[in-house]
Order: sequence, then C-alpha cells, then structure tokens
Amino acid sequence: MNFVQFVNAGFRALLAASLAGCGSFSVDSLNPWSGPAERSRTLPADATEYACDAAKRLVVRYLPGGNAVMIVFREREFRLDQSPPAAGARFTNGSTTLQLQGDRVSLEEEGAVTYSNCRKPGG
Repeated sequence: MNFVQFVNAGFRALLAASLAGCGSFSVDSLNPWSGPAERSRTLPADATEYACDAAKRLVVRYLPGGNAVMIVFREREFRLDQSPPAAGARFTNGSTTLQLQGDRVSLEEEGAVTYSNCRKPGG
C-alpha cells in the first residue's frame, strides 16, 4: 500500500466513522451526479405556474407594480421588463420575450418560441 492509498483509506474510515450516526446519509449523496433522482425546486410563493405544449411548465413571477416579471427556470432566473403593448401584455429583455394574450402565455428566446400555448392549470 503506497502513501496515497493509505491516506485515502484513512480518510474514508474517518468519514464513515463520523457519519455513522446519520441514519439516511450516504457518501453517494455528496455527489450530485450519483443517482437518477432529480432534486425538486420549491415554487416561489408569489409565482404563477403555467402548463404549456409539449408537457412543459413555465413559472412566472409578476413583480410589484406590474412593470416587470421574473422567469423562473430550475437552473436560473431572469427579469423581463414591460414593453409597449401591441396586442396584450409583452415583457422583454431584448433577447427573450414573454407575450400574454388573454389567458395564454408564450415565451420566445433568441427568436424561437420555446414555450407555447401556456395556460394556468385548471384555467
């Protein structure tokens, strides 16, 4: 056994001993790529979730004052500001646009519609 193997074995033993009292904890839970389970993200209390075509979900937070929205994706959030309305409400940051027409919402990113025919569930 060389020195590196000795240190690794000692570290594993120390880690296992220190975690012995943690019932449901496993060393694999430290690795975010260790399993197929996806960690869920809690929906913000002030957000509206829309059901869209292709079984997609779009989460939108309408900011106070009504002049801006936040688009909430699992990996990121970003702001869109209201632009002069054409037909319905429209929010944009120059590259992404949220269009509201009646009870439907669509999201366009870089010129392509990525979320279409979105409606509030049950609506």
